[in-house]
Amino acid sequence: MNIFAETIAWLTNPKNWTGSGGIPSRLLEHLQYSALVLVIAAAIAIPIGLYIGHTGRGRVVAVAVAGALRALPTLGLLVLFALLAGSGLMPPVWALVILTVPPLLAGTYAGISSVDATVVDAARAMGMTELQILFRVEVPNGLQVMFGGIRTAVLQVIATVSVVAYLPLGGLGRYLFDGLVLQDFPRMLGGSLLIAGLAIAVDLVLAGVQRLVISPGLTLDSSGRQKAADDLTAAAPAEAAVQGGTP
Repeated sequence: MNIFAETIAWLTNPKNWTGSGGIPSRLLEHLQYSALVLVIAAAIAIPIGLYIGHTGRGRVVAVAVAGALRALPTLGLLVLFALLAGSGLMPPVWALVILTVPPLLAGTYAGISSVDATVVDAARAMGMTELQILFRVEVPNGLQVMFGGIRTAVLQVIATVSVVAYLPLGGLGRYLFDGLVLQDFPRMLGGSLLIAGLAIAVDLVLAGVQRLVISPGLTLDSSGRQKAADDLTAAAPAEAAVQGGTP
């Protein structure tokens, strides 16, 4: 049998779908870790991104910090936090939060900054307060670009949360590290396919949510400007933020 046939056999083996080490349990652990990281990172990044996007203050610093954080090595940061804070769940979670903040932060203030200044001025001329302008005008109009940062962050977390198994903790990454130690390559490939499949499934769900919550008036126009903004945000959130914030 070749490795692909062995991987299919591993994935379809009923023994791998039961117990605390089975695929459903590892999948649930993976989702729990990912959700915890995303909630903490969103609580930090989104308010800051809204403030920067609305006021324009601190944009240069935010771009520099976001770029620096994105350059940090995931495994190295994970080991550093484990050495400084000891074993347990929170050290790797905080390490992953640091890596998740940049796309969320950049996507948020890029979305707010991308709103047409004339729309904001019109809202201000109508007597809206700054908070009303932010949440009734800028957030709804910038949500398309903001979702690009959110989807980027979610996919990044699902992929990188696998490294928590190095400490060791659970999740689908357990199959990668256990397979490496045991030289069980079908298990490693099976774990990789499960992580990739989970990322694709979650992205499809987010795409459906995006279609539901975003007004049809903010979808692609005939010139394709919105598509260009989305592609740029997904590929390089920090750079997209700079362009979106240019008056």
